[in-house]
Amino acid sequence: MRRFVAAATLAAIGVGVFGCGGYGGSSPTSPAGPSTPPTASSNFTIDVAEINGPFSFYPSPATVGSDQIVVWRNTDIVTHRVVFDDLSLDTGTLAPGTLSQPMTIGPGNWSYHCSIHPAMVGSVSVRASTR
Repeated sequence: MRRFVAAATLAAIGVGVFGCGGYGGSSPTSPAGPSTPPTASSNFTIDVAEINGPFSFYPSPATVGSDQIVVWRNTDIVTHRVVFDDLSLDTGTLAPGTLSQPMTIGPGNWSYHCSIHPAMVGSVSVRASTR
């Protein structure tokens, strides 16, 4: 009976890892730590990491200016895919250690999630530029 339980546990772990996007094949990276606060006309990085608990985004919520470019950085050891709830933005698959394409986001409050791990959610508020 113990062998069955051990085999079932290993199978469940394997399905969980590979069924949810799993390990992307790249060597794992350590979380790079919190992103620095944005400055006008700069890139703003949102980390896909375990800084705010397992499967989280940092910072979240985030606030950026409309003149800033947003990049998602996967510092986790599994693959993620960031999608806005209204489907207006999709980063595509982000393997461990990779960056999304730089993205300009219009003013407003935007909610997003990882389409591979739907319980993983975040938000970004984009302020209109004052220029």
